[in-house]
Amino acid sequence: MTGGWKAAALALAAALMIGLGAAGGAWLSSERYAPQLKDQGDKLTSCAIARDNMLALVQEQGVKLGELANQAEQRQAKAAQAVADAQHQAGQHYAAAQRLQQERNEGDQCAVTEAVIDKELGI
Repeated sequence: MTGGWKAAALALAAALMIGLGAAGGAWLSSERYAPQLKDQGDKLTSCAIARDNMLALVQEQGVKLGELANQAEQRQAKAAQAVADAQHQAGQHYAAAQRLQQERNEGDQCAVTEAVIDKELGI
């Protein structure tokens, strides 16, 4: 039986040595890596804050860009309407000028011109 106790004592000693080695390794690694982990955690926190800020700014920029696009469309529609109105008025003025040129009146040119213009203006 002494051989059985001896084997058990050796197994217990080996388990104790392995346990002490594991505990020592864990303690040493925690002492060494704890500051690095803390630094990385701080960097992660600051990156997360910066990402959230950037996300908010990008969303705000998207909203403003949408507003600018809407304003540009409205200005473009107003400009197209103004061009159409101007073309309509130009057509009317051109037609009036054509009527004035086609009227033939005899007499003093100044008096005839004044009479034609007064007639056109309805005076």
